[in-house]
Amino acid sequence: MSRRTVAVVAPYYPPKVGGVEHYAARIARALADSPDLCPVVLTTRQGGLRSTVSVEDGVRVVRLAAWLRLSNTPLGPLWPLQLRWWLWRTGAELVNAHAPVPGLADLALAVAGRRPTVLTYHAGSMHKGEAGSGAADRLIGWYERHLLPRVFRRATRLVAVSPVSLAAGHPHAVQITPGVDTARFTPGEPASRREPVVVYAGRLDRSSAWKGVDVLLHAFALLAAGTGLPRARLRLVGGGDALPDLLALADRLGIADRVTADGELTGEQLVTAVRTAAVLVLPSRTEAESFGMALVEAMACGTPVVGSAVGGIPHVVTDRRTGLLVPPGDAGALAGALRELLTDGPLADRLGAAGCRQAREHYDWDDLMTRYLELFRSLPSEPR
Repeated sequence: MSRRTVAVVAPYYPPKVGGVEHYAARIARALADSPDLCPVVLTTRQGGLRSTVSVEDGVRVVRLAAWLRLSNTPLGPLWPLQLRWWLWRTGAELVNAHAPVPGLADLALAVAGRRPTVLTYHAGSMHKGEAGSGAADRLIGWYERHLLPRVFRRATRLVAVSPVSLAAGHPHAVQITPGVDTARFTPGEPASRREPVVVYAGRLDRSSAWKGVDVLLHAFALLAAGTGLPRARLRLVGGGDALPDLLALADRLGIADRVTADGELTGEQLVTAVRTAAVLVLPSRTEAESFGMALVEAMACGTPVVGSAVGGIPHVVTDRRTGLLVPPGDAGALAGALRELLTDGPLADRLGAAGCRQAREHYDWDDLMTRYLELFRSLPSEPR
């Protein structure tokens, strides 16, 4: 039986760390393990002006050169021709594109021809809503009002990763959330027995300031200024060009000696960081946070979580049942939630155990990828 090739098109792909990257890689790996489907990944490379082709984790990966970048958006003038060429060259019969980063996914749908297309949309509105972002927000608003609806209509099917994804609610949309590898992210000892370490795991880019890591630093400074938690520490797990700014802020706040930056961790190092944390925090400020994959990874480890009540986070965390929710951008409320979990052992253990059950019952990657493969198989083949 011949295998049907699915082109997974994503603006970024591992080794770059991020939720969209991990999600796309999961789909590619599931396709590679399928008896009747196989993947080719079309993505961008970080440097250089020539495309590269490699096999990574058993998956063929084509990396197209990005000639320039606008904020977090890579761009290449040759992409329309290159995408069309590689779809033909690899025999792709179906396209699965991933957004919200504009550009590559939009073009992939435009040049797909008669191939069925599945667009996976990973975010709510990308409005930054921050000082100095007026021009960017106007451009984002124009794109989301005028161009994005056309992209949605062009797709054969839409996948919304959460109820707040801009793709949610469309007639031809289904919801398939991100997930967690429950064979790797396994429960650690009860949270009350762990060292008082607060962990943030995610991007630390200036273009991702909406992640709210600066709010977390202010909250930790309030926590450290109190009494009773002299051993509390904050670990920043992730990389990006905002890291020097954040460490400088920690110094100004007088907490530099209690903040460590571990860089991007993967594999068992990441699992260990999450499994041994007393609390994992996702302090995002805007609707751009449509899910929060780090939350379910922590929950699967029995690690109590604190998230902002914004975007898709309240659809993952139920306040005081599977974690704690705080108003976005409120450093005082975040400090209070951290203090509560670091000082109330029974509460931390109860929320950690409930979160673990939630993650394993609803967010197992194997179950979610089975739904993806069924979606791909339900679409007709391109006439040859």
